[in-house]
Order: sequence, then C-alpha cells, then structure tokens
Amino acid sequence: MQDPAPLVVAGKKKSSREVLVVVNPWDKTVVGRVSLASESVADEAVQQTLKGFELTKKLASFERAEVLSYISSRIKEQREEFAQLLTAEVGKPIQWSRVEVDRAVATFQIASEEAKRMAGEFLPLDLNASTRGRFGIVRRYPLGIILCIAPFNYPLNLVAHKVAPAIASGNAFILKPPPQAPLTSLKLGDIIEASGFPTEAFSIIPCTNAVAEKLVTDERVKMLSFTGSNTVGWQLKTKAGKKKVVLELGGNAGVIVDHSAHTEEAVRKNAIGSFLFAGQVCIKVQRIFVQETIYDSYKEKFLQVSKSLKTGDPRDPETHVGPLIDDEAAARVSQWISEATNLGAKILAGGARKERVVEPTVLEDVPKTADVFCKEIFGPVVTLHKFAAIEEAVAAVNDSVFGLQAGIFSNDYENILYAYNNIEAGAVIVNDNPTFRIDHMPYGGIKDSGFGREGLRYAMEEMTEPKLLVMG
Repeated sequence: MQDPAPLVVAGKKKSSREVLVVVNPWDKTVVGRVSLASESVADEAVQQTLKGFELTKKLASFERAEVLSYISSRIKEQREEFAQLLTAEVGKPIQWSRVEVDRAVATFQIASEEAKRMAGEFLPLDLNASTRGRFGIVRRYPLGIILCIAPFNYPLNLVAHKVAPAIASGNAFILKPPPQAPLTSLKLGDIIEASGFPTEAFSIIPCTNAVAEKLVTDERVKMLSFTGSNTVGWQLKTKAGKKKVVLELGGNAGVIVDHSAHTEEAVRKNAIGSFLFAGQVCIKVQRIFVQETIYDSYKEKFLQVSKSLKTGDPRDPETHVGPLIDDEAAARVSQWISEATNLGAKILAGGARKERVVEPTVLEDVPKTADVFCKEIFGPVVTLHKFAAIEEAVAAVNDSVFGLQAGIFSNDYENILYAYNNIEAGAVIVNDNPTFRIDHMPYGGIKDSGFGREGLRYAMEEMTEPKLLVMG
C-alpha cells in the first residue's frame, strides 16, 4: 500500500498517523491516502507561516508576478494530469475537468498581471485654506495569513481563486483543501514550492472540521476566505472574531426566459447549466421562469435536450452528468424529488437514481414550499414555471433566501433593465446562464449567498488594507 501523501507545513512536508482515504465517487476505488493535520500541526502551521509573511510582504510586484506566471505555465503543462485527478477525486466528467484546469491556468495568469497593477491613489488634501500644501498617498498593504477553505466541486480553480490573489497581494496563506479532493491541492502545492514563492509562507493542511475551526478562531490568522455551504459559512463567521471574512456560499439560481428570447439558444444553455457536473455548482440553473406565450414550445425543446445528455462514467469524454459526490448527496436529491411530487409537482423527465447517479430531472408545478424550490438542490434537478409579466418573474426569482447570480434571456431592453435594477443578486447575466463566470469578474452574492467578492483584483482588495500617508 502506498504511503499517505504528506501535508505541507510552511513549505515542509510532514506525515501523520491519522490518514484520510480519498475514494472515487464513480467506482469507489481508492484514489489515494493523505496525512491529516492534528491541532498541534495546525498551530505549527500558523506559527511558521506567520514567519513566512515577513518575506512575502517585502516581495516586489515583478517577483509576485513571476511566481504566478510560473504556476500558471506549470498547470498548463500538466493539464491532463490535473484533469484526470479531478475526475478521479470528485467524479467530474472529464470534459468539464479539462475546462476547470484551463480556467485555473487563466486565474493564475490574470493574478500575475494584477500583481503589477495593485495601484494606490494620490489625494489632494488642500481643500481648505488651513490644509494648503498638503497631499495624501494611499497604498494597499497585505494583511498577513489568509486562511483559505475550499469546496470539493472546483478543487483546483476555487483554490486558485484564494491562493492566487493571496500571492499577488503579498500575503501568506494556509489552505484547507476539501476532504474529497486533497490530492489536487497537494499537487498544486508542489508547483508553488518550485515557483520561487517563499516556501515558509504557505501551508496546505488537510484536516478535520474541528481542527479547521481552531484555525478560524486563531487571532494570528487575519482573514478567512471560505467557499462552501451557507450553513457552515455563517457558523464560521460567528467564530471568526475580529478577522476579515469573505463568504462565497450557495444559491438556487433563477433564470428568466421572456417572449423575445432566442428560444433554442436559451434551451441549449439552460440544459447544460441545469445539469453540468450533476448540478453540483452553486450557480447552476435551478429555477427557470418562462413567459407563458412561449412556455409550451420552450418546454418541449428543453425536455428533448435534457433527455439527450449522456449520463454515467465521468471518464467518458461524451458524459455530461456523472455521479454525485457520495451516497448521502444522492439520497438527499432523490428525497427532495419525492417530496416535491408528494406536494403536487410533476416529473417531466428523469427522476430515477442508480447508486450515486441521479438522472437529469425536470419538474413542473413545483410549490414554493418544496425544498427543490426554496433551498439549494446541488444536484441535477431543475424546475419550470410560467409567468405573465416581467415583474412577476423578477419577484419569483427574488423569492429566495439566496442572491448569488441570476440570468435573463431577452432581447427586450426594458425587460433586461428592469431585471438588472430589481433582481436581488450579485450579478445578472444577460442571454446566458447564472452559471456564467469568467475569472477576473467580481463574483459573489448577497443575502444567504454571502458577502465580499472574488475575481482577482476584487479578492486582492479584500486581502489588503489601505493606508494613508499625509504629506505637506
């Protein structure tokens, strides 16, 4: 049996007695074994990584840029290795794993460019007669240790969205990788180690939730960047004390399709957005609101496309919908489907489950009290609804505790503007899914979807503090 992969404490690899076994969600084979950090190891990671911050905060912008560019190029060189590992760890269909790797390449490259553009501001302070001759300079300074807690569904690129801006802004970091996919983070750690970034300034420590909570409460850690469930995120915020917190949490994204939309384009994109990676995406399409004049036509086409999506082995390049991450997740999704039908919903497509694979499921006549409407399904399920006027559709989208992203398919300027001005979400995407994200845009939500923004420049602002120098 292969020795467990070591964790990383301030650039040094360490093994432990406690081991995490990583299992492939599709065939349940063992992908690997990883050392788990104890509380004492986590404490050592904080202590040593804090010393590394003394080095990172002195790095010139060109040095940070070179580090990030190196990481980007090395990920690109190992594209297929990363993609195969992603598919093995989390069951993501290989075509989507390759897309995720490509995005991570871009994320680190954009961070490299932003490292050179972390500008300050000149302020004239001679606004009163008494302040004649004075001026100010504002510069952003790194915080210290950034605690990065990442989810399983994008175990490379969502890690990149925390690690890359931390490096670009001169911070040190401790990464708690997702327990389902720690090997991807450790592989990334090997690249960071060779990049020229001070090895003392980063730690990658797979650990239990209890150990992670100790890190969250540690006053030496200056910021928590968390992506995951809304329940866990808000709990951690209450324990974070005085440190800065950015939460990227869940959603049950709504899409509006009005009478002026290109229906076939909307159908094609909505079907992919509903069932991509078995719906295990926080901005997946969950609720579709279609104007009543085109509803029947849209529904017929949507069902055709949904039923044509290949389900099964994620290693097959043609597969769109693979397994859910574990048995518990698959059972929960099936239970929510059953609850909806018991409340009066109709299954138009799918609904069946075989082990961890749930068929792409389309529901109609779903009451607002059903979990599949009001909670985050995080599975391959979508609900269809009719609306008459745009005001009704926007109100339905807003009928949610979440507010991450929303979409509208329309060629009616007034409808688009009304949706943008009135939808309660961090972003409104026009003629595409709420699933749309390109990695430099400000990404984040409101309400139970969290607060703060990712997207390299925006994350760098979160990870720094402005300091004013007054001269004159």
